[in-house]
Amino acid sequence: MDHHERVVEVFGIPWLTVNLTNIITVTATILIVFLVCFFMSRTIKMYPTGAQNALEYLVQFVKNIISSNMDWNRGKNFIMLGLTIILYVFTANMLGLPFEIVDENHYVWWRSPTSSPVLTLSLAAMVVLLTHYYGIKMKGPAEYGKDYFRPVFFLFPFKIIEEIANTLTLGMRLFGNVYAKEVLMIMLVGLGTSGIVAGIFAFAPLVIWQAFGLFIGSLQAFIFCMLTMVYMAHKVNEEH
Repeated sequence: MDHHERVVEVFGIPWLTVNLTNIITVTATILIVFLVCFFMSRTIKMYPTGAQNALEYLVQFVKNIISSNMDWNRGKNFIMLGLTIILYVFTANMLGLPFEIVDENHYVWWRSPTSSPVLTLSLAAMVVLLTHYYGIKMKGPAEYGKDYFRPVFFLFPFKIIEEIANTLTLGMRLFGNVYAKEVLMIMLVGLGTSGIVAGIFAFAPLVIWQAFGLFIGSLQAFIFCMLTMVYMAHKVNEEH
């Protein structure tokens, strides 16, 4: 049976709608990331242990991603951006892994928000816009504009196409992987609830797929963060 996101009209206006599924899951993702970071960094010690140690390892991991793409004198400006992206995307990918909530009318109320193309494409568009913003800010409008005509002027149309392609591929790659993960999980759950014998045979594949889903979600968070820094380096570096 097909599942649908819960979309409602605002003030009864047909063309003004909000996606309640996205609002609920995105809000939950933001709260989880905030609370996890808050409690992991609540008591800062000179010699970190436990949660603080794990958070510092994550910061160092993001720092290595940035340093592999650009000089650290420029890259240090993006440490919080990289940390936010990798935590947010990872949490969003994991949100629908344990379970998905669907009501009797087959409306989905809880799932990974990154299984929606609206969210992933919006996130990708935000990243690309940020690369333009920091490119202009760090290089100046004139110098930044010249990059679109280097090394030869007739490459300008192709560079515009590249910006569109980067946005689409960044967003759709994340959406496609997470969506496929959740669709197969729903199929396995449906098989497991269809009967006792089917449930026995579906249990092991479901556990294996949950573990693989954890790997997919982690990998996609890393890839999204890495590509963000690749695109950012392309805009702020002096040489291309």
